[in-house]
Amino acid sequence: MIMENVNTLDHLLQIEAKAAALVNDAQAEADRRIHENEEKNREAYEERFRAEAQTLEASLKDEKEKTRKEYQKALEEYRKEISGININVDGFCALLNGCLAGKG
Repeated sequence: MIMENVNTLDHLLQIEAKAAALVNDAQAEADRRIHENEEKNREAYEERFRAEAQTLEASLKDEKEKTRKEYQKALEEYRKEISGININVDGFCALLNGCLAGKG
């Protein structure tokens, strides 16, 4: 009877060892799959990030060029507008002298 109990315990320990090995193998496989998925997700994220960054950079470049052209156009229109103004320097000096002398 003692031998039967020893054999039963030995058999149970062998089953427990096999179960532990299966759990360890399953954990290793799960870790491998998680790592693999993390790597795929990281690569996909980086690709999307690069694509979005390129799109935004191109948009920024286009917007800067558009703004520069608008500025140049507005500046040219302003220069044309002020170049047509007749400046009465003598009248301005007379007004200024009058104001400074207290006659204004």
